[in-house]
Amino acid sequence: MATPSVAAPKGGVRVGVQKFGTFLSGMIMPNIGAFIAWGIITALFIPAGFFPNGTLGALVGPMITYLLPLLIGYTGGKMIHGVRGGVVGAAATMGVIVGTDIPMFIGAMIMGPLTAWVMKKLDKVWEGRIKPGFEMLIDNFSAGILASIMAVLGMLVVGPVVLAFSNGAGHVVEFLVNHGLLPLTSIFIEPAKVLFLNNAVNHGILTPLGTEQALAQGKSILFLLEANPGPGFGLLLAYAIFGRGLAKASAPGAALIQFVGGIHEIYFPYVLMKPIMILATIGGGMTGIFMLVLTGAGLRSPAAPGSIIAVYAATASDSYLGVTLSVVGATVVSFLIASFILKTSKAGEDDSLGDATAKMEELKGKKSSVSFALAGAAAKGPISSVVFACDAGMGSSAMGASVLRNMIKKAGFPQVKVTNSAIANLTDTYDVVVTHQDLAARAAPYTASATHFAVDNFMNSPRYEEIVELVAASNSPDAAAATAAADVPGDTDEAAGGNILARESVILNGSASSRDAAIDEAGTLLLARGAVNAAYVASMHEREESVSTYMGNFLAIPHGTNEAKGNIASSAVSIIRYPEGIDWNGKPVKFVVGVAGVNNEHLAILSSIARVFTDKDQVARLESATSVDEVLDIFGKVNA
Repeated sequence: MATPSVAAPKGGVRVGVQKFGTFLSGMIMPNIGAFIAWGIITALFIPAGFFPNGTLGALVGPMITYLLPLLIGYTGGKMIHGVRGGVVGAAATMGVIVGTDIPMFIGAMIMGPLTAWVMKKLDKVWEGRIKPGFEMLIDNFSAGILASIMAVLGMLVVGPVVLAFSNGAGHVVEFLVNHGLLPLTSIFIEPAKVLFLNNAVNHGILTPLGTEQALAQGKSILFLLEANPGPGFGLLLAYAIFGRGLAKASAPGAALIQFVGGIHEIYFPYVLMKPIMILATIGGGMTGIFMLVLTGAGLRSPAAPGSIIAVYAATASDSYLGVTLSVVGATVVSFLIASFILKTSKAGEDDSLGDATAKMEELKGKKSSVSFALAGAAAKGPISSVVFACDAGMGSSAMGASVLRNMIKKAGFPQVKVTNSAIANLTDTYDVVVTHQDLAARAAPYTASATHFAVDNFMNSPRYEEIVELVAASNSPDAAAATAAADVPGDTDEAAGGNILARESVILNGSASSRDAAIDEAGTLLLARGAVNAAYVASMHEREESVSTYMGNFLAIPHGTNEAKGNIASSAVSIIRYPEGIDWNGKPVKFVVGVAGVNNEHLAILSSIARVFTDKDQVARLESATSVDEVLDIFGKVNA
């Protein structure tokens, strides 16, 4: 079978900006709760707040000066190099905080990832070259030295540069406001939203500048330039009344999701199916901003997601009228323009909503869960096959497949086949493909016609519920019966287990204290049984460096790469318990399951393990087990 070629990515600049925006968003969004907390305390306890209180109001300054930038710096560093990157990123961020007199959000978004990146490169330099017993000494001192150097650099160099940029950007915003030109920003913001370029603008510039403005004035208009739900809501209402076909039928539900749920992405396909509709959202956006300028209204903190509930929760105490006029005005103008366009369009001019949704996903560069709400009625047909794909197709994917298989069976669709595969062995014959988020780009070219889901955790990802809902929406009882397929040999829970899990491969008190040592301990048990050779154990470390085998629920299942399967003599599984837990890339792990599988012989025991670790009571039994026999009994009963 020929290996499919991977097409070169399209829209290089746009995709690059998207990725950059997503990265910025990744630093801001996890910390939105802290922004909201600061906004609430500000609204309640500052002198102009609802309940002025000098003692409690003292929280406002330190939170915005220290807490929020440090959280951003830590999050950015962690995205690059785990907890270690987060720590050095936060320490370096203190440099830009102390070196300036404004909230250093942009500085934190620079220093956190930059310092973590440098740390990651340095760690690679001496990886494998440190003598045993000196690892902690080298790790701690190298992190401390780098963090101190980067903090000084941030204070003396980066801080002043960011301060100059912020002052310049602030002057631009002030000029636009003073000259009544701020509404013109919608000409850029609204098309950017549809092209998924908004994160770079919103989280890279507007949120930091808006926060500085809110600190000085108690509110900022900038928080609502992009988050106003009015333009999209008006567009969807127009489709609900004057649209045709599937667009008309789906618009009311989409409007509710967009306005109340705050998921603006859901209206993007309605613009893409008729690009002239961008005029409606631009007109609505300009009207909303004009109302804010006219009334002097603003928000105390970012409104994320862009729900009307989040908008009102962040509205300054003197701005409820202005914000209401902004949202209503944006909705009305967008509705009127969109209605005019729809009424004057000839029947048959529209692209299908399904085509528009596909276009949206192409622009975004990945499948969107929101598209299921739009295109459910236009589904290609019943779903009969789901595949979990990982590098080797042996451990992580097998566990995830077992978990989801059980969920789909419980939902009443036992005929849907849920299998697992190595990415290199994928073919474009599946309806749904599930991969770890770090492997999604590799799997996509092999399965272009499938619906793709990327997860960060194969054991208990919330996206499994989305897949079950998609199966339920696509498979009527009659269609489900019609698509029932014969069982794939070796893929069921009844696959031959043999002597894959033996007494000598179960340890109740592991001796390892780190991830790598635990992988060695699990691999040594496989090696002792003659199931693998030393090269396979080495490949277990290689696999871990590419994508973590942490599964959730205190479980990790290290295994070798796809290329290392030739080093397996027979299928075997080892189980080690670490009562005190060990750090697995920042996640707590108490159970390590080493896996080596030939011809799917190991799937039965992996299925049992999956069932155990999705049951809190069974996990508790494992934690309190006092004998190997008790552990074997737990898995034996589940597999029975």
